[in-house]
Amino acid sequence: MHFESAFVLLFSIATAVAIAARYFKFPYTVALVLAGLGLGVVHIFEPPHLTKELLFAVLLPGLLFEAAFHVDFRKFWKNKLTITSLAIPGVVASMGLTALLLSPAMKGMNYLEGFGLIHAMVFASLIVSTDPIAVVGLFKALGAPKRLAILVEGESLLNDGTAVVLFMLVVSVANGEKFTVGGATWDFIKIAGMGVVIGAAVGFVVAQVMQRVDDAMVEITLTMIAAYGSFVVAEHFHYSGVIATVVAGMLCGNWAARLSMSPTTRVAVESFWEYLAFALNSVVFLLIGLEVELTSLLASWQPILLAYVAVLVGRAVVVYGVSGLLRFTSERLPWSWSAVLTWSGLRGAVSMVLVLGLPADFAHREMLVNMTFGVVVLSIIFQGLTVAPLLKRLGITGIKDIYQEKYELARGRLGAIHAAIASLEAMRRSREIPVDVLEPMERDYQEKALAVEQELAALKQQSTRFHEEEHQEAARRVLIVEKDALFDAYQKGTLNKEVFEHLCAELDERIAKTKDAEAHVPMEDAHATPKALAS
Repeated sequence: MHFESAFVLLFSIATAVAIAARYFKFPYTVALVLAGLGLGVVHIFEPPHLTKELLFAVLLPGLLFEAAFHVDFRKFWKNKLTITSLAIPGVVASMGLTALLLSPAMKGMNYLEGFGLIHAMVFASLIVSTDPIAVVGLFKALGAPKRLAILVEGESLLNDGTAVVLFMLVVSVANGEKFTVGGATWDFIKIAGMGVVIGAAVGFVVAQVMQRVDDAMVEITLTMIAAYGSFVVAEHFHYSGVIATVVAGMLCGNWAARLSMSPTTRVAVESFWEYLAFALNSVVFLLIGLEVELTSLLASWQPILLAYVAVLVGRAVVVYGVSGLLRFTSERLPWSWSAVLTWSGLRGAVSMVLVLGLPADFAHREMLVNMTFGVVVLSIIFQGLTVAPLLKRLGITGIKDIYQEKYELARGRLGAIHAAIASLEAMRRSREIPVDVLEPMERDYQEKALAVEQELAALKQQSTRFHEEEHQEAARRVLIVEKDALFDAYQKGTLNKEVFEHLCAELDERIAKTKDAEAHVPMEDAHATPKALAS
């Protein structure tokens, strides 16, 4: 099958999976991996392989840039100590612990001759980076604290770059190159630091050009250049393309978007990147499932299970250790969040591509590939499906569990009552039913409406989230009506093109202000404890 045909088929499958996942309320990314595994077994078509070239040239820069573009820098900076601790020294410590646990376990099994500490280090370095895509959407849907989502997403943005640099250094040592702690530290600082410099430079240049241009299509193209250009330039000079793209994305999303983009352009840019992220994620998770050979994984189930346990234990020790140290700072975390941060550390495409990039003659390459693929699939399916129950079990979505059902029932009841009142008013106007019959019914429904409104007011006292949801829903409905009215008037010829574009620009500015207002809602939920609020 031709490459183009394969991609058309992949998008068709992804669309079908998205519809089914939405209908059955199933995690979309998990559904994609399962669909990929099923298609790989029946082998209906030959898909494109998840190669380093495909991931680094097409998929990864777009995904990283979109995630960084939508991260609020002020919230990121407010949690900088937690995020950087988990993403840099935490990743190094997690790699070391995973390797130290795995190496003696593999030797004790006598499963693989010659599998030593250095091979465990290679595996640990490529598996430590996390991919939160499968769980961040669940956090939003379940009403999890916004700060928790920022921590998970922010850590993932940075730890990808850390893991890639560590992997390069460990593989070079495994290939016989001289190793010193000072030399390795300097190499790490140089590769990561120059990634920051290149990303900042590209983001700054793009922002300066945007200030002199007011064309949505051109500015969308400039963000594409920032995303892929920063990655390509950094990789060309053997620095961290991942970190460069993240920095460029945060600059474009926080500085350029606010200072250099008009509201109309900003809406267009955000819509473009939201769709591109959906498309790229669909391809990535399908290819993860398609890339896996189940028979090979089943034959290596023991080392895969050992590796999975070592990875989980290593992450848990680091997350709880960092959480313990943060108890003495303003960024302290509830212990329940430590459990979620541990369990939400899913592995993804970066790990698979790194292991596939090992030389063909690298010692124990086949076992490393099987272990990596097995851990990635286990984490996505097992952890991805159990994050939501864990959040509920720990009470992190407690306000939603306790009050959300009552709130939704009251909203539904109020809507039905208002519909009944409107019907009674229509009967009164049409004189179909005598007034003396209608008046008692109207009083009865007015009393019911008042009681439900009081119930809703009491529920809103429990959490400001309900008021925010109502405001967002009302704003969304009004803006949709206004946009439809403008399009109708333009199509009927009531408005000429210049007036239509001017009014659309005003409407887009209101949309942008609405998004800004949503983005600056305080991170703390109403049900947070005083300690959590302090953090």
